[in-house]
Amino acid sequence: MLRLHDHRTGRTEPLPAGPGLRLQILDGAAYRPLVVADLLRRVAGRARRQVRFVSVPVTVEGWAEYSVASFEVLDEPLADADVYVSADAADVDALCLTAPRETGEAPADASVARLAMLEVPYREPVELSDARLSAAGARLDAWRGKVAEWATSPGRPMSREYAAQAEAALADDLDSPGALAVLDRLAADPDVPPGAKLETFIHLDMLLALGLVSAIGRRNTCAVPPPG
Repeated sequence: MLRLHDHRTGRTEPLPAGPGLRLQILDGAAYRPLVVADLLRRVAGRARRQVRFVSVPVTVEGWAEYSVASFEVLDEPLADADVYVSADAADVDALCLTAPRETGEAPADASVARLAMLEVPYREPVELSDARLSAAGARLDAWRGKVAEWATSPGRPMSREYAAQAEAALADDLDSPGALAVLDRLAADPDVPPGAKLETFIHLDMLLALGLVSAIGRRNTCAVPPPG
């Protein structure tokens, strides 16, 4: 069951019941609320909820490069959304996730920036410093390289154990750092076949949206010197 921090009670509470979920982004002036809302949309969708994904006008450019799904843009916020996401504490009588705006320079690689944001609990501030982005970039490159390597191995069913661990973390107030740690443990586990690691990474990347398969099929090429 997906549970989120409720600013009204100070506790994690289950999502409102029902097959549908109205998810409203209140702040369109930063990437992080968009990323957090998109993560929630994906996690709720995995739980078979039909999500209506809407936002106030967005004033940042290139948000789709952050793997944020398309959403409806409304001039005025919904009055009856089930969950709101904002960069600031909002005075609404509903579940409202506060994801502080990212600070620092806009990075060149949006996937690296998305990972850097997901490495920090969504309710905590995050600075996209050079050091943080460099570390996130190295982590992402390592995962993509491993995925490309595993793709050359025989196919195997995904690891239900590791998938369940990551999904349980995300269901607990969108604990993305916990889910990312599961990927690290899975990658290092010698008892899980490469084909199973591949399928599990693909399965979880449908939630995390980090483009973990982007290196599959690439080949290192060396420049051939012209005849002398």
